[in-house]
Amino acid sequence: MGGGQHEPGDSLIGGTPATSGEKAGRACGGSVPIEDHGVIGDLRTVALVGTDGTIDWLCYPHFDSPSVFAALLDPEKGGHFRVAPEPDGVVRKQFYWPDTNVLVTRFYTPEGVGELIDFMPLGSAGEQTREVLRRVRVVRGMMVFRMECFPAFNFARDSHTTKLIPGGASFVSEKLSLTLSTKVKLGAEARGVRARFELQAGQSAVFTLREGAPSSCTDTVHSHESAEVLFRDTVNYWRQWLSKCTYRGRWREMVHRSALALKLMTFEPTGAIVAAPTTSLPESPGGVRNWDYRYVWLRDAAFTVYAFLRVGFKEEAGAFMRWLEARCAELPEDAPLSLMYAIDGSRVPPEEELSHLRGYGGARPVRIGNAAADQLQLDIYGELMDSVYLYNKHAAPISYDFWRHLRRLVDWVCDHWQERDEGIWEVRGGRRHFVYSKLMCWVAVDRALRLADKRSFPADRTRWLTVRDAIFEDIMKSGWSEQRQAFIQAYERESLDAANLLMPLVFFLSPVDPRMLSTLDGMLQPPEKGGLVSDGLVFRYDADATLDGIAGREGTFNLCSFWLVEAMTRASVARPQFLEEARLTFERMLGYANHVGLYAEQTGMSGEALGNFPQALTHLSLISAAYNLDRTLGRRE
Repeated sequence: MGGGQHEPGDSLIGGTPATSGEKAGRACGGSVPIEDHGVIGDLRTVALVGTDGTIDWLCYPHFDSPSVFAALLDPEKGGHFRVAPEPDGVVRKQFYWPDTNVLVTRFYTPEGVGELIDFMPLGSAGEQTREVLRRVRVVRGMMVFRMECFPAFNFARDSHTTKLIPGGASFVSEKLSLTLSTKVKLGAEARGVRARFELQAGQSAVFTLREGAPSSCTDTVHSHESAEVLFRDTVNYWRQWLSKCTYRGRWREMVHRSALALKLMTFEPTGAIVAAPTTSLPESPGGVRNWDYRYVWLRDAAFTVYAFLRVGFKEEAGAFMRWLEARCAELPEDAPLSLMYAIDGSRVPPEEELSHLRGYGGARPVRIGNAAADQLQLDIYGELMDSVYLYNKHAAPISYDFWRHLRRLVDWVCDHWQERDEGIWEVRGGRRHFVYSKLMCWVAVDRALRLADKRSFPADRTRWLTVRDAIFEDIMKSGWSEQRQAFIQAYERESLDAANLLMPLVFFLSPVDPRMLSTLDGMLQPPEKGGLVSDGLVFRYDADATLDGIAGREGTFNLCSFWLVEAMTRASVARPQFLEEARLTFERMLGYANHVGLYAEQTGMSGEALGNFPQALTHLSLISAAYNLDRTLGRRE
């Protein structure tokens, strides 16, 4: 990447429109498949970059801001930022610069080899300004490239004006303005700008997108040398961050990639952690299970804190704890927590359908906001208290004021644990007595008792002990099916739920308790026999039996597949054959990661990625499964 390169100079050809219908390698004129993307980010937002060199998803300036590029949800209207070679038949290879979130897309043609480096600057130089930096260079031979920057502000609802200015172009809409700076000659049109340019071996061109609409951007145009400085600073930032990782076990590269992905989903100014940086990527091809995940789910974030702590990232865990304490402090007396928040801690916007966008692969509706924010999901208190307990144990002691807020929440759980709720899977078919929700209410009270004893905090121990035991007995009585010899999804329903795999993981039951082993046996059956496992991949529940209020089927749930690995790992104490099966299942799941090691929420029937991408829950569960499986294998060896 270093010296010896120079600017393209006279070889640049500007302002030439691309021929009609030219798609620069996009799949069948439609969206690039979910799995054919890498991601870049600056701890405030994330952009998806297709293997064809297209940024087809970017919300700006923050994760939960309106989109600027959304071709992933509508290739015609959504807007995109593409840099790619001109000829057809280009061979592409995409990968991350080792141990970083700097993305490289390499192009191979008979005429030459080129590569596109995408990143958002971080480190000392990146602190001065926020920008998306794209540097394309030719390594061998000669290549002709085309660039298109067609923003579509506010999910393609706001019009904008495009203006060529010295050093680039500006795009001005009512609420947001962006500037593209480059030394390449641009040609303007209504949607944005295009360019066609030629590079010889050793030459490079740089395109930078940043907020604002100056009359000139000649002073901010990057030379090769200044772009190289930002590249090196950003590489060093990610390497130094990853050096704090304490994991030294098997599958280290995948664990590192998952940690890097989780870090990208943190919002540095507040410590918030989003569930995913995208919205409305479907859980079933062409279906209606399309949701907005660009917010902070307390459950997902609490699980992420656990994953960060497991591999040594205490600063990220502490930042989220401070964010969480602020949310607790804001609560009115006797009010419960919301199950999700915007990244600044405010209320999640009401759910809205964008009928003008055709959706990924025709999957409609495209939704922004999330109606599930108004649901009751009792399990969030268990995940929250477990993460606080672990943070207090492994990172730093919590304050008395934080404890006072938590104590009030635990008292609220004691008052409400017997209620029906919508559960972890956010069903829209009515509230039920979900076993997992009861389990996590037990965890909430149990961890509060442990924390109170460890820190000698004042608490209503007598009541908490009584409630904890009552929840336990209730689950064992009503959450267990004598007919199925398994823990079921909800009281008075016989279907299974993969969430119950967490029972031994949260120390509710021993992993070798006969009831737990029997439940595991039931889940390991294929769906046609009432189970949830298909070739080692796990469905979260039987959609037909659950009546979740949402039409359509879905793929296997990656989080649940990694939960199965952990459950089998722990159960191998009684059944040694489970350890080898857990390892095979884990390594089979690794094969479903995409080309750069990233996962969506689900895996489809054809092995394709489904759901929002990348998904925090998947990556945090990979880390946890790797940690516990590696530790157990080490003990056996």
